[in-house]
Amino acid sequence: MKSFRARPSGLQFLIPPVLPDQYLRISVSRQVMEMRDSEDQILAEFSISTSKFGLGAEEGSYRTPLGWFQICEKYGDGCPLHTVFKGRVPTGEWSEEGDHQSDLVLTRILRLEGLEKENENTYSRYIYIHGTNQESQIGTPASMGCIRMNNKEIIDLYPEIELGTRVLIEES
Repeated sequence: MKSFRARPSGLQFLIPPVLPDQYLRISVSRQVMEMRDSEDQILAEFSISTSKFGLGAEEGSYRTPLGWFQICEKYGDGCPLHTVFKGRVPTGEWSEEGDHQSDLVLTRILRLEGLEKENENTYSRYIYIHGTNQESQIGTPASMGCIRMNNKEIIDLYPEIELGTRVLIEES
């Protein structure tokens, strides 16, 4: 069940009424994603990469949005490491000698849906948590708005995440 809480600005947004059994918390300033339990204890921690264009939810901005989200779709069950996705459809495999310039979506996709008024366009902006062909940039803001992860780590994380899992993206 969802509940409403007023922000200082008076805007309403949706949040979990209590912490779910587990959720993902993303710290943009630290470039880290934590899997946390209902007691808010860290279960796992991953280095990530958020947008090189900063934070925001404007259409076409290529920025990473803030607030509460949920995982609404998952793609990549059983696909090999480095599977390339275009439009969420596997199209082949990337190799280490391959393209390092393009911002490719690899290995697994966890699609985000915004739960707040300010980030409700997240689904239509195609903001994901996904693997990348630019693993050397993990730990620095380098994406086009998505949350990039190491490919082997997203394979490990993927089966632990159910549809509806909450995600909190914060500046701190």
